[in-house]
Amino acid sequence: MSNTATHHAHGHGGGHHVSHDDGSKTTLGFWIYLMSDCLIFATLFATFGVLVNATAGGPTGNGLFELPYVLGETLLLLISSFTFGMAMLGMQVRRQSQVIGWLAVTFVFGAGFIGMEVVEFAKLINDGAGPHVSAFLSSYFFLVGTHGLHVTCGLLWIAVMTHQVYKFGLTGVTRRRLACLSLFWHFLDLIWICVFTFVYLREFV
Repeated sequence: MSNTATHHAHGHGGGHHVSHDDGSKTTLGFWIYLMSDCLIFATLFATFGVLVNATAGGPTGNGLFELPYVLGETLLLLISSFTFGMAMLGMQVRRQSQVIGWLAVTFVFGAGFIGMEVVEFAKLINDGAGPHVSAFLSSYFFLVGTHGLHVTCGLLWIAVMTHQVYKFGLTGVTRRRLACLSLFWHFLDLIWICVFTFVYLREFV
Protein backbone atom coordinates (compact mmCIF):
# COMPACT_ATOMS: atom_id res chain seq x y z
CA MET A 1 0.00 0.00 0.00
CA SER A 2 2.79 2.39 0.96
CA ASN A 3 4.70 1.54 -2.24
CA THR A 4 1.58 2.25 -4.28
CA ALA A 5 1.03 5.52 -2.47
CA THR A 6 4.68 6.42 -2.95
CA HIS A 7 4.42 5.56 -6.64
CA HIS A 8 1.32 7.74 -7.02
CA ALA A 9 2.99 10.56 -5.14
CA HIS A 10 6.01 10.43 -7.43
CA GLY A 11 3.74 10.26 -10.45
CA HIS A 12 1.70 13.19 -9.22
CA GLY A 13 4.78 15.28 -8.53
CA GLY A 14 6.26 14.28 -11.87
CA GLY A 15 3.07 15.40 -13.62
CA HIS A 16 3.41 18.86 -12.13
CA HIS A 17 7.04 18.97 -13.14
CA VAL A 18 6.27 18.03 -16.75
CA SER A 19 3.46 20.59 -16.93
CA HIS A 20 5.82 23.31 -15.67
CA ASP A 21 8.47 22.31 -18.18
CA ASP A 22 5.92 22.35 -21.00
CA GLY A 23 4.96 25.92 -20.14
CA SER A 24 8.59 27.04 -19.99
CA LYS A 25 9.37 25.36 -23.27
CA THR A 26 6.35 26.95 -24.91
CA THR A 27 7.46 30.44 -23.88
CA LEU A 28 11.07 29.82 -24.86
CA GLY A 29 10.04 28.28 -28.16
CA PHE A 30 7.86 31.29 -28.94
CA TRP A 31 10.73 33.70 -28.27
CA ILE A 32 12.89 31.65 -30.63
CA TYR A 33 10.14 31.86 -33.23
CA LEU A 34 9.97 35.65 -32.87
CA MET A 35 13.74 35.89 -33.32
CA SER A 36 13.53 33.82 -36.50
CA ASP A 37 10.74 36.10 -37.73
CA CYS A 38 13.00 39.08 -37.06
CA LEU A 39 15.60 37.50 -39.34
CA ILE A 40 12.99 36.94 -42.05
CA PHE A 41 11.82 40.55 -41.97
CA ALA A 42 15.40 41.84 -41.77
CA THR A 43 16.13 39.94 -44.99
CA LEU A 44 13.01 41.35 -46.65
CA PHE A 45 13.90 44.91 -45.59
CA ALA A 46 17.44 44.46 -46.89
CA THR A 47 16.13 43.11 -50.20
CA PHE A 48 13.75 46.04 -50.56
CA GLY A 49 16.57 48.48 -49.77
CA VAL A 50 18.69 47.00 -52.55
CA LEU A 51 15.87 46.90 -55.11
CA VAL A 52 14.03 50.11 -54.25
CA ASN A 53 15.47 51.95 -57.27
CA ALA A 54 15.18 48.98 -59.65
CA THR A 55 11.96 50.24 -61.23
CA ALA A 56 12.84 49.13 -64.79
CA GLY A 57 11.38 52.38 -66.09
CA GLY A 58 8.10 51.69 -64.28
CA PRO A 59 6.33 53.68 -61.57
CA THR A 60 8.08 54.62 -58.35
CA GLY A 61 6.68 54.61 -54.86
CA ASN A 62 6.23 58.38 -54.86
CA GLY A 63 3.82 58.12 -57.76
CA LEU A 64 1.97 55.09 -56.39
CA PHE A 65 1.61 55.37 -52.64
CA GLU A 66 -1.05 57.54 -51.02
CA LEU A 67 0.37 58.61 -47.68
CA PRO A 68 -2.97 59.62 -46.04
CA TYR A 69 -4.37 56.17 -46.89
CA VAL A 70 -1.35 54.41 -45.41
CA LEU A 71 -1.58 56.64 -42.34
CA GLY A 72 -5.14 55.33 -41.92
CA GLU A 73 -3.86 51.76 -42.06
CA THR A 74 -1.16 52.59 -39.53
CA LEU A 75 -3.65 54.19 -37.18
CA LEU A 76 -5.86 51.10 -37.24
CA LEU A 77 -2.96 48.82 -36.32
CA LEU A 78 -1.71 51.17 -33.58
CA ILE A 79 -5.19 51.30 -32.05
CA SER A 80 -5.43 47.51 -32.22
CA SER A 81 -2.18 47.29 -30.28
CA PHE A 82 -3.67 49.57 -27.60
CA THR A 83 -6.89 47.55 -27.39
CA PHE A 84 -4.88 44.34 -27.04
CA GLY A 85 -3.05 45.97 -24.15
CA MET A 86 -6.43 46.63 -22.54
CA ALA A 87 -7.28 42.95 -22.96
CA MET A 88 -4.06 42.02 -21.16
CA LEU A 89 -4.90 44.41 -18.33
CA GLY A 90 -8.24 42.66 -18.04
CA MET A 91 -6.42 39.35 -17.89
CA GLN A 92 -4.25 40.58 -15.03
CA VAL A 93 -7.32 41.34 -12.92
CA ARG A 94 -9.05 38.14 -14.15
CA ARG A 95 -12.02 39.85 -15.79
CA GLN A 96 -13.03 37.33 -18.42
CA SER A 97 -15.72 39.46 -20.09
CA GLN A 98 -13.33 42.41 -20.36
CA VAL A 99 -10.70 40.23 -22.03
CA ILE A 100 -13.21 38.86 -24.53
CA GLY A 101 -14.57 42.32 -25.31
CA TRP A 102 -11.18 43.90 -25.95
CA LEU A 103 -10.05 40.91 -28.02
CA ALA A 104 -13.15 41.38 -30.19
CA VAL A 105 -12.37 45.09 -30.63
CA THR A 106 -8.76 44.23 -31.49
CA PHE A 107 -9.99 41.77 -34.11
CA VAL A 108 -12.19 44.44 -35.73
CA PHE A 109 -9.34 46.95 -36.01
CA GLY A 110 -6.93 44.28 -37.27
CA ALA A 111 -9.45 43.11 -39.85
CA GLY A 112 -9.91 46.74 -40.94
CA PHE A 113 -6.15 47.00 -41.46
CA ILE A 114 -6.10 43.87 -43.63
CA GLY A 115 -9.12 45.09 -45.58
CA MET A 116 -7.41 48.38 -46.38
CA GLU A 117 -4.24 46.55 -47.40
CA VAL A 118 -6.16 44.28 -49.78
CA VAL A 119 -7.81 47.33 -51.34
CA GLU A 120 -4.41 48.99 -51.72
CA PHE A 121 -2.93 45.92 -53.42
CA ALA A 122 -5.93 45.58 -55.73
CA LYS A 123 -5.68 49.24 -56.77
CA LEU A 124 -1.97 48.94 -57.54
CA ILE A 125 -2.52 45.85 -59.66
CA ASN A 126 -5.46 47.46 -61.49
CA ASP A 127 -3.26 50.49 -62.19
CA GLY A 128 -0.68 48.26 -63.85
CA ALA A 129 1.72 48.25 -60.90
CA GLY A 130 1.66 44.58 -59.99
CA PRO A 131 4.61 42.63 -58.57
CA HIS A 132 5.65 41.47 -62.08
CA VAL A 133 6.32 45.00 -63.33
CA SER A 134 9.68 45.59 -61.63
CA ALA A 135 12.03 44.29 -58.96
CA PHE A 136 11.04 47.26 -56.80
CA LEU A 137 7.37 46.28 -56.88
CA SER A 138 8.17 42.60 -56.38
CA SER A 139 10.12 43.37 -53.20
CA TYR A 140 7.40 45.78 -52.06
CA PHE A 141 4.57 43.28 -52.48
CA PHE A 142 6.61 40.52 -50.85
CA LEU A 143 7.59 42.61 -47.82
CA VAL A 144 4.20 44.19 -47.17
CA GLY A 145 2.35 41.00 -48.12
CA THR A 146 4.41 38.93 -45.68
CA HIS A 147 3.49 41.32 -42.90
CA GLY A 148 -0.16 41.16 -43.96
CA LEU A 149 -0.04 37.36 -43.89
CA HIS A 150 1.30 37.50 -40.34
CA VAL A 151 -1.51 39.86 -39.30
CA THR A 152 -4.05 37.50 -40.86
CA CYS A 153 -2.60 34.61 -38.84
CA GLY A 154 -2.76 36.85 -35.77
CA LEU A 155 -6.46 37.49 -36.42
CA LEU A 156 -7.13 33.75 -36.60
CA TRP A 157 -5.22 33.32 -33.36
CA ILE A 158 -7.26 36.09 -31.70
CA ALA A 159 -10.48 34.35 -32.79
CA VAL A 160 -9.26 31.04 -31.35
CA MET A 161 -8.18 32.62 -28.08
CA THR A 162 -11.48 34.49 -27.73
CA HIS A 163 -13.28 31.15 -27.99
CA GLN A 164 -10.91 29.48 -25.51
CA VAL A 165 -11.26 32.27 -22.94
CA TYR A 166 -15.05 32.12 -23.31
CA LYS A 167 -15.13 28.33 -22.94
CA PHE A 168 -12.37 27.64 -20.40
CA GLY A 169 -11.91 30.97 -18.65
CA LEU A 170 -8.59 32.55 -17.65
CA THR A 171 -6.73 29.39 -16.76
CA GLY A 172 -2.96 29.15 -16.58
CA VAL A 173 -2.88 27.73 -20.09
CA THR A 174 -5.07 30.42 -21.67
CA ARG A 175 -3.17 33.16 -19.84
CA ARG A 176 0.14 31.87 -21.17
CA ARG A 177 -1.25 31.64 -24.69
CA LEU A 178 -2.62 35.16 -24.46
CA ALA A 179 0.79 36.39 -23.32
CA CYS A 180 2.41 34.78 -26.38
CA LEU A 181 -0.26 36.25 -28.63
CA SER A 182 0.31 39.67 -27.08
CA LEU A 183 4.03 39.45 -27.90
CA PHE A 184 3.20 38.44 -31.46
CA TRP A 185 0.68 41.23 -32.02
CA HIS A 186 2.93 43.97 -30.63
CA PHE A 187 5.80 42.55 -32.68
CA LEU A 188 3.68 42.97 -35.83
CA ASP A 189 2.91 46.54 -34.79
CA LEU A 190 6.62 47.26 -34.45
CA ILE A 191 7.37 45.70 -37.84
CA TRP A 192 4.65 47.81 -39.46
CA ILE A 193 6.14 51.00 -38.02
CA CYS A 194 9.39 50.00 -39.74
CA VAL A 195 7.50 49.28 -42.97
CA PHE A 196 5.71 52.62 -42.81
CA THR A 197 8.97 54.50 -42.21
CA PHE A 198 11.23 52.59 -44.57
CA VAL A 199 8.81 51.87 -47.44
CA TYR A 200 6.20 54.64 -47.46
CA LEU A 201 7.43 57.66 -45.54
CA ARG A 202 10.83 57.78 -47.24
CA GLU A 203 9.10 58.47 -50.52
CA PHE A 204 7.67 61.74 -49.25
CA VAL A 205 10.55 63.23 -47.28
